[in-house]
Amino acid sequence: MTTHTANSARKLVLHAQARDAEALAPEIVDVGLPDVPPDHALVEVRAAAVNPSDVKAALGYMPNAVWPRTPGRDFSGVVIDGPAVWLGAEVWGTGGDLGVTRDGTHARHLVLPIQALSRKPASVSVSAAATVGVPFITASEGLRRAGLRGKGQNVLVFGANGKVGQAAIQIATRAGAHVVAVDRNTDRYLGHASGTVQMFRSDDPDLAAKLKEALGGRGADIAYNTVGSPYFSLAFESLAIGGTQILISTIERNVTFDILVLYRRNLQILGVDSLKLTAVECAAILSELKPGFDDGSLRAFDVDDASLLPLEEAGNAYRKVLAGSMDRVVLAP
Repeated sequence: MTTHTANSARKLVLHAQARDAEALAPEIVDVGLPDVPPDHALVEVRAAAVNPSDVKAALGYMPNAVWPRTPGRDFSGVVIDGPAVWLGAEVWGTGGDLGVTRDGTHARHLVLPIQALSRKPASVSVSAAATVGVPFITASEGLRRAGLRGKGQNVLVFGANGKVGQAAIQIATRAGAHVVAVDRNTDRYLGHASGTVQMFRSDDPDLAAKLKEALGGRGADIAYNTVGSPYFSLAFESLAIGGTQILISTIERNVTFDILVLYRRNLQILGVDSLKLTAVECAAILSELKPGFDDGSLRAFDVDDASLLPLEEAGNAYRKVLAGSMDRVVLAP
């Protein structure tokens, strides 16, 4: 174990949940470098995305959150203390435990178990690498559990232009699946894909019929519903025999469906909460996804200058995400 010689660092600290959006003002604290226990490493954070879940945790919506704490889940950076094989390595990562039950990534330094380290693809910039974590982990875990194989499968994605929706489309098209997508008020897919994406507007009065035709009359093997209740019934009705609807979020908590249809058509409803995946588990998933970023079939999200903010502007960054920004907002500690 080597020792880093610098003796100070900065991090954001939330002492208690914010009462509202205007009160989102984390304190910047100067601290000494954290201790690095055995079998751990110290990462110098170069970029850390701000996710909606980070802001919700700050507002007290995560019941298992520990206070005070440093928020943040996604990051990219460089290992500056730890086993020799990792020193100087550029890494990326995320974790449902980060920023919730342990200090997170909105800081200059981050202590991680060695098993939570994953090497960043060389082709992905530092800021872009920090945008990958939550969207791609969530998309990948849902598609894995739903049985994505690729060729011959129909995948239907609701909320296609959201970040999880785009990640799901990237992974599904890379696997060779036929992808049909729906988004609010647009029939244009904004993201990257390795194949054709048939896109439909959610407000199209003939949407159900058009989806049926686009899915070859058979239906979707997987319906990835990133929005929840507004699309639940349509996703349910669009499933092929043996199909699965994936849910990761919702607006209304209660929906209705026909139980008879559920079991007679061998359907499944699958909930995915990436907060249940630790940094160690997420590192393994990112390492599995890395070849796709290496060969260009998967692509990180762009980060422009207006969305790359210093720690001093964290409050504004949080409010920007809470307001529903379509851009990936990233802090540069």
